[in-house]
Amino acid sequence: MDLSKQDLQKQEPAGSELRASDAERDRIADILHDALAEGRLTPDEHAERVEGVLRAKTVGELEVFIRDLPAAHRQGPGPAPAPQRPTAGAIPIEADDNVVAVFSGAVRKGRWRAGRRIHAYAIFGSVEIDLSEALFDHQQVVVKSFAIFGSVDIRVPENVSLRGTGGGVLGSFEVATLDSGDPQAPIVYVDGWAVLGSVEARPKQGKVVADILDRVHRKVDRSLRKHLGH
Repeated sequence: MDLSKQDLQKQEPAGSELRASDAERDRIADILHDALAEGRLTPDEHAERVEGVLRAKTVGELEVFIRDLPAAHRQGPGPAPAPQRPTAGAIPIEADDNVVAVFSGAVRKGRWRAGRRIHAYAIFGSVEIDLSEALFDHQQVVVKSFAIFGSVDIRVPENVSLRGTGGGVLGSFEVATLDSGDPQAPIVYVDGWAVLGSVEARPKQGKVVADILDRVHRKVDRSLRKHLGH
């Protein structure tokens, strides 16, 4: 079946704009390989669709390539949500990084390496922790935040999971819960208190974990070579 851009746009369901993960790409590639072996796809159709999988960016775009195959209509378990608290023993007691602002401002942003535990203290000041371009060496990261007459502003990539456990005393503690479709994606836990101040954590639109994308491309390249017989 020849899937043009117009066909893809017509068939893509609403709400499928999430970025595709490496696991989802591998799943679609495996389904296409099975369809080729069963004679449901010709070699040309298979090659065309695998090429489309390589180019696809969202979950909706991926699903289009198996829409007419039986595997697309089999209900499977969805990804398990990220746990509310870090795994016991996964996070050290001591902070890997302290970001402190006392009557001042402090910023961590750009291409920096995120530790497992980050402490942020904003006392009559402001702290900005931007993880949208950070390198994640660990799947679980805790950001312990204290805002006293100050503010802690945390931004994360939109393809990670985000959890929050904290509170405010005459202040605001807000964490936008986020679930990644990739079980291997980092999980950022924001904890702490806001006393006459604010702690806010939310995803940064258009930013994804570069390490995950690099891994996606490597795995898709391997999968592409495997399914094309190279």
